[in-house]
Amino acid sequence: MRFVQSRQISRPGQQLARGISRMLQTRGFVSVEEFVPVRGMRVDVLGLGPKGELWVIECKSCRTDFLTDLKWQGYMEWCDRFFWAVDIDFPTELLPFDTGLIVADAFGGEVIRMAPERKLAAARRRTMIQKFAAHAARRLAALRDPDFSL
Repeated sequence: MRFVQSRQISRPGQQLARGISRMLQTRGFVSVEEFVPVRGMRVDVLGLGPKGELWVIECKSCRTDFLTDLKWQGYMEWCDRFFWAVDIDFPTELLPFDTGLIVADAFGGEVIRMAPERKLAAARRRTMIQKFAAHAARRLAALRDPDFSL
């Protein structure tokens, strides 16, 4: 019952991340949440596409959440496409037009504006995919054995 209760009280950003992960899956992507490409950065959702493409999606639950985020421009060098994920009530005119836009909720999302493509260098892509795999494996291990941590 604890799991059901935690799902019900999740924060708006977590609900957006869940919907984004579902939307990505319908496009053939896999995803991880709270991914750290380098120390000091944490992206909300990183999607890995069927052709090895990497999308960073930042979930913003309100105007203040967006206005206080000062790190997002640094995330662009770690992905092929950068998106904002917001709910239907978010003032989208605040978001930079040269980034992608997804409107989402806890159950899915829709790409409203495709992000421009900025291809990663092959070496960085390889590093990111390896980090993605390690991150996903650690998450799975934590689910299977929550009492063990490194």
